[in-house]
Amino acid sequence: KPNTNLGVMASQQQHHPVRRSKAAATGRSAAVERRNLLTVCRFSVKTLLDRSCFETIDDTSPEFTNFVSILENILSHKMKGTASWFGYESPRSFWEYIRVACNKVPHNCIRSIESMENVPSSRAKGRAWIRIVLMEKRLAEYISSALRDIRITRRFYEDGAIMQGEEGVLLADTLIGLNTIDFSFCLKGEALDGSCPAVIDYTPYLKFVQSADSISSDEEEMRTMGSSGSESSTPDKTATAASIFTEQSSLFSKCKRFEQKYRMALEQKGYLEELVRLREAQLSEAVSRNKALEQGLADTHLTHTLEKQQLEYIILELQDQLLILKSYCIYFLSVKTIFTLYPTIIHSNWKSVCCFEHL
Repeated sequence: KPNTNLGVMASQQQHHPVRRSKAAATGRSAAVERRNLLTVCRFSVKTLLDRSCFETIDDTSPEFTNFVSILENILSHKMKGTASWFGYESPRSFWEYIRVACNKVPHNCIRSIESMENVPSSRAKGRAWIRIVLMEKRLAEYISSALRDIRITRRFYEDGAIMQGEEGVLLADTLIGLNTIDFSFCLKGEALDGSCPAVIDYTPYLKFVQSADSISSDEEEMRTMGSSGSESSTPDKTATAASIFTEQSSLFSKCKRFEQKYRMALEQKGYLEELVRLREAQLSEAVSRNKALEQGLADTHLTHTLEKQQLEYIILELQDQLLILKSYCIYFLSVKTIFTLYPTIIHSNWKSVCCFEHL
């Protein structure tokens, strides 16, 4: 009989490299997906920062709509489903994870969102949460607090999810820049419709930027064309083409410099606004403490005033009692003096009084 085990082992050895290559390709595609989502999120945050310099960000802004779609896709990336009775997994909303993981955030808005009557579905509650924390300037704080609870994060997400790896920390760092924007939302209407899917629009981020190598190659090509066509063209045309190209390249370099300066100024503006916000918070806290101290001082002054009035009343009563005691003392001293100086007269008078009473 032929040895069939050797054939099976050989076939398995032939299939193992295929499986490994498929697994490696899957891992690379997952890494590319995570990187693309984070890159688009970073672009979206920069777009919101640029737009906030000119107008207020609300639900009508297309930049904000795209940002919410990107954030929903990131928070829903490789989220585990809930197992049903029939063995199938139904998809979850990221609100279920946020509701559990961010419950320990101080002064959180979880309960208020749960009690909203016009937000019935889980996805709508998640969208309401995004808008509320953006208006509170605490989105990065909530995400960081959720990532610190590793046990709950592993319970809701599969391996390779953005919230499971280092990309989650990068996401929280990226969202800090949104604390400098003043958002204004209305938590009613179609914006919180849970039936609408979160679709990302990639067209605003697809922009052609000419690199320095490309510019140099274009310049060489223009020079070559000028030298080759010098025989058939006039020197004036060649000089005009070269000057036009030089002017275009100089304008392009100036535009790049202005863009870099604008971005630097915008970053400094965001930093200063965040610093001003922190100083305003510290100032408001100091003002509240000062008011509390002033109120305590006023209460202490009122208490001291009441105690002073009570003590003055007690002093007046003691003075009256002292005057009465003095009058009694003077009376008894006078009586004693009389008895001491005139004892016989008082005794005879006393006898006469007693006889008169006897009669």
